[in-house]
Amino acid sequence: MLAIAFGTRPEYIKIKPLISALEGKIPFKLLFTGQHTDLLSNIDYEGIMRLKIEDGDNRLDSIVSSVMNQSHIFEGITAVLVQGDTTSVFSVALAAFHRKIKIIHLEAGLRTYDRSNPYPEEFNRQAVSRMADMHLCPTTDTAENLKSERVQGSIHVVGNTVLDNLVHIKPTRTHDVIVTLHRRENHEKMAEWFLELDKLAEKYKDRYKFILPIHPNPNVMKHREILRHVDVSRPYPYDEFIALVAASAYVITDSGGLQEETSFMRKRSIVCRKTTERAEGLKEFSVLCPEPENLIPLFDEMIDKPEPTAECPYGDGRSAERIVDILLEEL
Repeated sequence: MLAIAFGTRPEYIKIKPLISALEGKIPFKLLFTGQHTDLLSNIDYEGIMRLKIEDGDNRLDSIVSSVMNQSHIFEGITAVLVQGDTTSVFSVALAAFHRKIKIIHLEAGLRTYDRSNPYPEEFNRQAVSRMADMHLCPTTDTAENLKSERVQGSIHVVGNTVLDNLVHIKPTRTHDVIVTLHRRENHEKMAEWFLELDKLAEKYKDRYKFILPIHPNPNVMKHREILRHVDVSRPYPYDEFIALVAASAYVITDSGGLQEETSFMRKRSIVCRKTTERAEGLKEFSVLCPEPENLIPLFDEMIDKPEPTAECPYGDGRSAERIVDILLEEL
């Protein structure tokens, strides 16, 4: 029996196409770790296994300790599929490794080779690569990363499953600029990011509307009053948010997944990070913005460029069917 584990909203979004493709072909169970507790109300699968995270002084420690020593969740399980690089992914993979259960890593091989950026995700994914028996990579570059690291297990290039959710969407172009800022490594400078963002929104107030669905993390929320020229909104459900992105002019983000989604929609984006594990889209679709003071000049430069015409480097929206074929052959 295959167990598909997830604990966060992005993980759930990226495994949804695979869940649909697996129905009736390979028996599986879902394991929800509870890392994002607000997912509970949106998940209704028969027989889903749910864990509860017992919070302590450190949230990351709590996730790991809550997943470990729960052998009952692995009863009858012969393989575990984990997606991405969160602490849920690392914890489930480690627990499976300790039980000699086959580990399948979806979205494998992404690297910055900077343990602090992103933190703790870069460590998590490198550690999972050392344990995994099957690596499902989004691009040839990510597959080459794993080959150069001489990891064990089979390596497959399948594209990114998040794009499977977008094949029915026809992008348009309005005057909206969608902004997301939430990453842990940006928390210490969130006030500076918001100050520069507000200056940018004021500068272009007659040309663009800047929309920020604000992240509920207290380290982000406490600075929201800085944004006087930005339309600060509640977080949107995924379908509503993707509709906003599909109709946007540009995107400013520190997200990983949005770099893939905007590329698929041929949107340009500014990535508010020092480095990215999704280097394939740089220059053609995205540009790094390592410091807040870089934001305005980079936006000034971006809006003078024509719309991208290159193909999305992260996949074609048919990843799930490729993965099912691989799993049918290898499991």
